Amino acid sequence: MPIPLPVPDVVSLDLLRSVAELGSIRQAAAAHGVSQPAASMRLRSLEAALRVELLDRSSGRARLTAAGVAVVGWSESVLDAVRTLVAGTEALRAEGRTQLRIAASMTVAEYLVPSWLSALRAAEPGAVVSLRMGNSEQVLETIARKDADVGFVEGRAAPPAVESRVVCDDDLVLVVAPGHPWARRRGPVGPEELARVPLVLRERGSGTREVLESALAEHGLAPSAGVELASTTAIKSAVADGGGAAVLGRLAIRAEVADGRLVALATRDLSLTRMIRVVWDPRRALALLARRLLVHIGVDDAARARAGRTAGRRSEDRERAPSTGAAEDPRGARSSARSRALR
Repeated sequence: MPIPLPVPDVVSLDLLRSVAELGSIRQAAAAHGVSQPAASMRLRSLEAALRVELLDRSSGRARLTAAGVAVVGWSESVLDAVRTLVAGTEALRAEGRTQLRIAASMTVAEYLVPSWLSALRAAEPGAVVSLRMGNSEQVLETIARKDADVGFVEGRAAPPAVESRVVCDDDLVLVVAPGHPWARRRGPVGPEELARVPLVLRERGSGTREVLESALAEHGLAPSAGVELASTTAIKSAVADGGGAAVLGRLAIRAEVADGRLVALATRDLSLTRMIRVVWDPRRALALLARRLLVHIGVDDAARARAGRTAGRRSEDRERAPSTGAAEDPRGARSSARSRALR
């Protein structure tokens, strides 16, 4: 759905936020490296675009109006999203001049990596990072070719031939459009019923599909492919447009469920939790910048890892989620019981 016009300028929104934080246009202008008249002009243009008075200038000192306070609050998520966008696109542009090469599955690249890179850039302003995206199988192939320093994959089991640590977990959730016959059902969907319905699926090699196939295989079943699409975004769009049901990661469908574009359904007797793991070549030492990235995302013991550990020494008790993970940790998806639908 197109964004309604006129669209406010994000730089002006950021300037307004600085006025709220610093208490004056003069201080906000200095923080942004512009003159006070230029800052005042930007803020007036923002008021004109939004058609509300954001600042009370009657006392000679600009103060936020009630509308201005509300706009600053609403703009926080917008400004965070812009920072995420800038960090992510910078990583995509950095191929060939990089200090750290990352390969990530589509879900991780879209929903987790940009915020990780924003945190890394804040701590390491000179860091240059490149990002390659693919499904989990392609990420592992990239690591095997030594074309990436670290990778991020999804799946139930730790992949062989690489060193790995769990970053977080992410439940898969059954979703349909609001007009789907299942949208108003009260009971959970079981394995047999799910296997009978043609689903909108990711391509083979995807970690999302591998978890679903494994969960159904435990009951001697397999998913029925109605449509296969190469990205989670495409699947969400297809489902929202009435294209059927899909099983997707909770990370990926939160916004659509919250705004009513998708309906999340409960399932039963299905093991649909997947692990998001960082992986790297065990024969190579992690680069300094890679170790610092892993510290930022909470995988502390991986950040201290060195080359030379063999597959025989990699046991499940060393592959653990970081102890700092919390229920609403933005780095991951500490999710509720698998049988509950997303609230």
